[in-house]
Amino acid sequence: MDYRLYYMTLRMNIDCNGCYHKIRRALLQMHELESHLIDRKHGRVSVFGAFSPQDVAIKIRKRTNRRVEILEVREAAPQLAGDEGGGGGGHVA
Repeated sequence: MDYRLYYMTLRMNIDCNGCYHKIRRALLQMHELESHLIDRKHGRVSVFGAFSPQDVAIKIRKRTNRRVEILEVREAAPQLAGDEGGGGGGHVA
């Protein structure tokens, strides 16, 4: 199945160091995620990658045994074919 690139923000209860490490381990085991960010202060977890948002939320819930609330899901902008990001320096003659 071909998944799109998504950026998703979740709200989770991160009470202690053990909770933080449990969530971190669960995220590191999920190969469909390219990156993640855990904000302990606000109880937010942000993930980025090619996945189905509902499936990832369910997996995190099952692996951590913690309540997961999806706050935001955004589809990442696809990279244009001519926009390779290399060379040129942006100077137009």
